[in-house]
Amino acid sequence: MYKLKTQPTDESVVAFIESVENPKKREDAFQLLDIFSETTGMEPKMWGESIIGYGAYHYKYESGHEGDAMLVGFSPRKVRFSLYFATGNEKRQELLRDFGKHKTGKACVYVNKLDDIDTDVLKKLINQSISYLTEVYGEENITRK
Repeated sequence: MYKLKTQPTDESVVAFIESVENPKKREDAFQLLDIFSETTGMEPKMWGESIIGYGAYHYKYESGHEGDAMLVGFSPRKVRFSLYFATGNEKRQELLRDFGKHKTGKACVYVNKLDDIDTDVLKKLINQSISYLTEVYGEENITRK
């Protein structure tokens, strides 16, 4: 049976951010840590070696594949930040119009630095993602720790 490779770990979130080489990226990562923590009301947790995630949801597809994934999160990658939000909701696209300078992938939103984005819109994206996942998967499949 397939097992998702990105799983929560007990590694230190603060130690991970402190290991970020670029001082500006490290400073932005600590700001993102504060924004995500305050907005979600949840404790950050390392997911895999390089993703800081908040909460979790349990999913099960019609194919029978099931697992757990973080509700929202971010990663200070070498080139840019990867921000993880739920996909599949038009509200996300609406919010991204006012977000600032970014690129989107299938599941990620990429930003170079915090100065490029509107942090109020970031907070709305975080809340929208959690609301959407709760609506889709049901409160009983959501972990808010």
